[in-house]
Amino acid sequence: MKEIREYGFKYLVRAPKGGSLPGDFSEEVARRVERFHQQLPDYRPTDLVRWSHLAGAWGLKDLFIKDESTRFNLKAFKVLGGSYAAARLMCQKLGMSPDNVDFAYLASDEARERIGQITLTAATDGNHGRGIAWAAEQLHQNAVIYMPKGAARSRVENIRSHGATVIVTDLNYDDTVRLSCRMAEKNGWYVIQDTAWEGYTEIPLWVMQGYMTMCVEAVDQMALTGLRPTHVFVQVGVGALAGAVVGYLLNKFSDHPPRFITMEPNNAACIFASATAADGRPHAVTGDLNTIMVGLACGEPNPIGWEILRDFCSCYVSCDDFVAANGVCILANPLKGDPRVEAGESGAVGLGVLDLLCNNDKFGELKQKLAIDPDSTLLFFNTEGATDPENYREIVWHGKYPSLF
Repeated sequence: MKEIREYGFKYLVRAPKGGSLPGDFSEEVARRVERFHQQLPDYRPTDLVRWSHLAGAWGLKDLFIKDESTRFNLKAFKVLGGSYAAARLMCQKLGMSPDNVDFAYLASDEARERIGQITLTAATDGNHGRGIAWAAEQLHQNAVIYMPKGAARSRVENIRSHGATVIVTDLNYDDTVRLSCRMAEKNGWYVIQDTAWEGYTEIPLWVMQGYMTMCVEAVDQMALTGLRPTHVFVQVGVGALAGAVVGYLLNKFSDHPPRFITMEPNNAACIFASATAADGRPHAVTGDLNTIMVGLACGEPNPIGWEILRDFCSCYVSCDDFVAANGVCILANPLKGDPRVEAGESGAVGLGVLDLLCNNDKFGELKQKLAIDPDSTLLFFNTEGATDPENYREIVWHGKYPSLF
């Protein structure tokens, strides 16, 4: 591990351990998930934004950003996992195979008469809960969503707009997860969470598999340019998204996999803590988990995702909030010829990290270790839009969380 102390930046670079490809994230499974999502109302692939002008200015071959800010008009990718898991749950209750599931039937009166009115519940910092609420709304079922203390009013109201009950707690994220589980057990609800623990792995795996549609689209869109990624930057909270991204891309590019770089906030860096531990096991971090990257404010790793990230990532980064804020500003103010991207704080941290690597000599060693050079084609995932509009304006208009260089 190395720390660039004045920038609140820590990183670990190491050769991937490798191992068997994660079969749960194969091309076959991913295409099946994609076919499911294509049935959903108003489905369309989100844009893969190409920033060739920035790539040229920063000495790279090319740069692509999968922009999830427009996914189903929900401003985040999370609905992909929540909708797929909810549908799999209903298939299970109906005794149906999920392979050729008809979403219209799952949302029908007949399906509801067969299984009754059910309640889905989850803990969320915003995006996951809105995805669950949207899925429940489409399926004509109920949703009760718990949120940690300090939840932005806009995120609360966005979830309520889909008919869900929202309860803001005085707890951090991980304790809010535990509360939602207790309430589910008490009331006979169904927990749809993207983190896993002993005895609760099936639904989290479904959620992670749901995220693969974003990757399938990105790979198909990149193929039209004749390029494939040499480096993939992916942000981590519990590691469910990152595990799905790495798992799928490993299977897709097994002949020559890209380098995978993870990023997370210093105050909630559970994957980084796990990577730097000597035992190879997942390690939790505690506290309030305060960060502007609220979608990444998670203290306990998803063990399914952790095993993939442990064995196949090249670099783990833990950084301060200014890095994400800088990424928000870069995406909102591109070079001439590159399209603007609206990114929330959790979606922008990767561009903030790349800016340090390309434009600050103190990060030259890390850039060299990662072999980021004129032959590099980089892929990023903007996982959310401005889900907290007030904070977004403070960052972009007034320079909140200013850069340290």
